[in-house]
Amino acid sequence: MSTQAAHNGSWVCQPNRHYRSRGIFFGDSPFSFANTVLLAQLSLSSFLTSLLQCLLTPLGESSFISQMLVGLALGPSFYGGDNPILEAIFPFKSFYVSETFAYFGCMVFMFLVGIKMDLSLIKKSGKKAMVIGFMAFLTPMLFNFFLSTYLKSSVEMDAHLKNTLNAIGAFQASSSFHVIACLLTDLKLLNSDIGRLALSSSMISGALSWAGLVIGFTLRQTSMQQQDALPWMALCLVCMMILVIYILRPIMFWIVEQTNLSGRPIKEVYVFCLFLMLLFCALFSEFVGQHFLLGPMILGLAVPDGPPLGSALVDKLDSFVSSIMLPCYFVISGARINLSTINVRSAVIINLLAFTAFIGKVIGTMLPSLYCKMSLVDSLSLGLIMSTQGIADILSLQHGLLLFMIDQTSYSMMVVAMMVMTGTICPIVKMIYNPSKKYKCIMRRRTIEHTSATGELRLLLCIHDQDNTPSIINMLELSNPTIKSPICFYLIHLLQLTGRASPLLINHHLPGRRGSKRCNLSDQIINAFQIYQQFNYDKVIMNAFTSVSPYATMHDDVCMLALEKRVAMVIVPFHNRRTFNGIVESINQIRGVNKNILSKAPCSVGILIDRVMLPSAVASISLTNRVDLYKVGMIFVEGPDDREALAYATRMAEHPKVALTVVRVIEPKQIRHPADQDLDAEMIKEFKLIMATSGIKHCSYEEEIANDCVGLINVIRTMEHDYDLILVGRRHDGDSALFVGLNEWNEYPELGFIGDMLASSDSSGAVAVLVIQQQTIGGDQEFLDDFRCLMEESFSVEINPLNIPGAWPQKPSLT
Repeated sequence: MSTQAAHNGSWVCQPNRHYRSRGIFFGDSPFSFANTVLLAQLSLSSFLTSLLQCLLTPLGESSFISQMLVGLALGPSFYGGDNPILEAIFPFKSFYVSETFAYFGCMVFMFLVGIKMDLSLIKKSGKKAMVIGFMAFLTPMLFNFFLSTYLKSSVEMDAHLKNTLNAIGAFQASSSFHVIACLLTDLKLLNSDIGRLALSSSMISGALSWAGLVIGFTLRQTSMQQQDALPWMALCLVCMMILVIYILRPIMFWIVEQTNLSGRPIKEVYVFCLFLMLLFCALFSEFVGQHFLLGPMILGLAVPDGPPLGSALVDKLDSFVSSIMLPCYFVISGARINLSTINVRSAVIINLLAFTAFIGKVIGTMLPSLYCKMSLVDSLSLGLIMSTQGIADILSLQHGLLLFMIDQTSYSMMVVAMMVMTGTICPIVKMIYNPSKKYKCIMRRRTIEHTSATGELRLLLCIHDQDNTPSIINMLELSNPTIKSPICFYLIHLLQLTGRASPLLINHHLPGRRGSKRCNLSDQIINAFQIYQQFNYDKVIMNAFTSVSPYATMHDDVCMLALEKRVAMVIVPFHNRRTFNGIVESINQIRGVNKNILSKAPCSVGILIDRVMLPSAVASISLTNRVDLYKVGMIFVEGPDDREALAYATRMAEHPKVALTVVRVIEPKQIRHPADQDLDAEMIKEFKLIMATSGIKHCSYEEEIANDCVGLINVIRTMEHDYDLILVGRRHDGDSALFVGLNEWNEYPELGFIGDMLASSDSSGAVAVLVIQQQTIGGDQEFLDDFRCLMEESFSVEINPLNIPGAWPQKPSLT
């Protein structure tokens, strides 16, 4: 397959007595049989692609680059077609079998692309995204058209290249939504401002590009026939769309309805029916003269996104297709590339067109972005992202090669130019655009310690599932909302993105937003908090959101919302949770989200560890129903995180049903920074003054002496059985004698030394723990770059990149 014969060789038949190898012990050579060779090809291509991806990911390269590099490495351009090992694994006689398998993988891949695409983005896109998408399509097309016209009239070139120059320029100026979505996923920018705008804009430019390519393919195929087949091809295409929309799509909705009624995962018979539809649409497309990938993509667009159907298909097929089948396709694509046959003059002309298309996309994206008052760095980053190309563009190139719109040499040069452009763009984007910088550029303190005791307290509460609801409501009540000091809290339900490529951020207080099935997943959680709000209608106000995004970028929605709403603290649930039968479940993806929030949040962060499963949210709606006091303990050692925890505990102590005990652990010989020592002493002094003058009845202060970590552990172990909730700071001086050696036992570093001991698996206490980290400001000089620091007043201009009316509502206020 990857020899010179793969380019221009031919063969008729080969003798074979067996279809399968009987094994080397019977004298059979495994590489003389098609199925063994196919398995060897899949294994080698998948292994090399995964290995190269691990090496290139830290550099910011997308998966497309590693896949194409492996394809080139296994092709004749690198080893010359004379490597005996690769000749054994990739013999020419296996070419048609491997090609059939690879194109079947592409067919399923384009079906998944259609499932992941959300056509409603086109309708929801505001004027900004529509203009950027249109200009990103039109500008490179015009640039390449005028340049190709000029080159054909003034530069000597090969006759065939001259005839296909306009088609080459059009291919290089095209773009694809899925390519940009995959790039944003690889760079972990899917939830960023630029990511959302790029997704919306690429939907416009990609739709225009694909529509133009389909029309161009149809016209080219018609011109190759003796009779005018254009009306019949167009009619067949319309018939296929009618069949998908009015027959196959209602069947899919019936499948969704039956699955929802049963309450079980989708049946295998339904998945089998979807595969039959997929094969039929591909056959129909090929039968009427269109690309066989067009039908599966249209069918994918008709599949209802999200659970249970769309997400189930993606879960079942995505990993196998992207990790096993697509690498084989890229090997075949690499086998068609032979750099030794490239003409220098032709290469210069084609690369000039590629560079002009790149410049056109960047200019076409940057001009409307700068007009909309985006910063220069953001506009450039968006322009670079919109200029990338990938597998969808290679598929269109190969169909153009099949229709003789381009020749083999032009195809090779265009693929290489595509790899160079995309491979250069990805590291540059990763280097110049970091969405988390704006979170650290906030120089105003957003902490509970610096919030006025008589002012409004703003909290952002994160929920992953219904089990988190009782403990979060309990924390909300412990925060002591009063008429004098009300609480404005924002609830965000975090859901994993499945079955689609574009993330969602849904505001449940907007009309017309509660009807989607994704909103319905949050209804029970929101209803519980609404009940709590009704019980405290003059003390709290709620605004609920649902974030549907990948775990890798889920923190961006949380941090962006915390930044815009100016909250003092984000409270997230711990990734370990105890079920009703006593089993502890650990969700590592949620742990990754918590770590990202801790490192990038523009405010204080609290991780809530609930060691007891509450039966329902109703049981914890109000502490006034309790007969006994709710015992809260606070361990104070030193540092800003402990001061933040003490400020929160002081607010809790004002609740009439809360009994607070602050235990300060003192190391006799501790040497601390004078500034921290003064701030700690001042905070303790202020707490004692409040305790003495405010009339708080159930509040006490104790001091414990600890000479080393053993003394600290003894203090913690005596407290974990005496309280319902313990507040601790997260970060402490690891060089202190109190913490020396504890890092060797640290099971959960994100909880700090004390929090880890209270939450560890060998802890026998059932106490709830809140680990608090105070907002970090000015810790890294890179966060103080002038061009990335966005002030609070100007940030609100770009907070709605999709320009969806009301997607980011004005902050509610009780004042």
